[in-house]
Amino acid sequence: MERIYLDHAATSPMHPKVIEKMLEVMNSIPGNPSSIHSFGREARHQVDMAREAMARSIGAKENEIIFTSGGTEADNMALFGVAESYQHKGKHIITTKIEHHAVLHACEKLEELGFEITYLPVDETGRITVTELQAALRDDTILVTIMYGNNEVGTLQPINEIGELLKNHQALFHTDAVQAYGIENIDVNDCLVDLLSVSAHKINGPKGIGFLYVRSNVKIAPRLFGGEQERKRRAGTENVASITGFHEAVDLAGIVRDEKREKFTSFKDKFLQALRGHQVEFTINGSLENSMTHVLNLSFPGTSVEAMLVNLDLAGIAVSSGSACTAGSIEPSHVLVAMFGKQSERLTNSIRFSFGFNTTSEEILKAAEETAKVVSRLRK
Repeated sequence: MERIYLDHAATSPMHPKVIEKMLEVMNSIPGNPSSIHSFGREARHQVDMAREAMARSIGAKENEIIFTSGGTEADNMALFGVAESYQHKGKHIITTKIEHHAVLHACEKLEELGFEITYLPVDETGRITVTELQAALRDDTILVTIMYGNNEVGTLQPINEIGELLKNHQALFHTDAVQAYGIENIDVNDCLVDLLSVSAHKINGPKGIGFLYVRSNVKIAPRLFGGEQERKRRAGTENVASITGFHEAVDLAGIVRDEKREKFTSFKDKFLQALRGHQVEFTINGSLENSMTHVLNLSFPGTSVEAMLVNLDLAGIAVSSGSACTAGSIEPSHVLVAMFGKQSERLTNSIRFSFGFNTTSEEILKAAEETAKVVSRLRK
């Protein structure tokens, strides 16, 4: 049976060139980047080149990139690091109800530590309004953390407008760009963000590696203590092979970004047209206009998400009901709850399809055909 992977928003397969690069480094560069001998210098060179490439990809400086173990650590480092460093200026933080749990659970912990968190609502497309953010801002607000693009429904937030709003406020601006990086054109100076989180495994890089961008004038308290790596901001021997693989993935993503966006937009159109051609009843969760091109979340009335996932998997189609980090949870999607309310039937019948570099038009049409069969069978 042909298997079709349409869950790239959960994680993406490593690009063959990334694997090749990592194997090359693992086989030939054994040194510790902190060592001063030739083996160490070779390792340091790989780390330095990667850092420069990642900084360049978002318009940042090399010393503003901190390597992390992934998006969760980057988010935690941003929130706890800022909270500890700036609590003398206030203890109020603003976020949204649809953030990744790496942000939401960190906010819950900060509440236990005495910080006050405002959770902004979103409209039915999953988007906040800058007006509501402005109304929530206070003199003691020290951080606004709002994701660039939502991992479940794909909705893009008005990041540039938020940056402009905060330009003359003391609050720092953090964005979780884990799902958007490599797809959207991001420049930290255009959108005026102070901190930005990225993970390699969303752009066909290795799992377990990411980075946090921290603007040079921002103080951030470290979360790990030991050596003096990452300019004393994150202790621990650098993961040279994964950093090098991440570097390769960043370079590849930059080369084909516009091509991917165009291709994924056509995939969305093809998929939706094919479903309509099979007379499938569905509703789009989110927005086609303000959305990342590779994420498509659909509600299928008269079905259940559990039955859909099982039947699609049996048909060889790998999709999800939302964030992979809550897989197996009996709780409904907090994103859909925020968009439609706790009583909406969309909470129990919505599926996320997400595309990647090796997705083909043939797979899109096949997946739409199998989805139509499953929906028809379940509605009977």
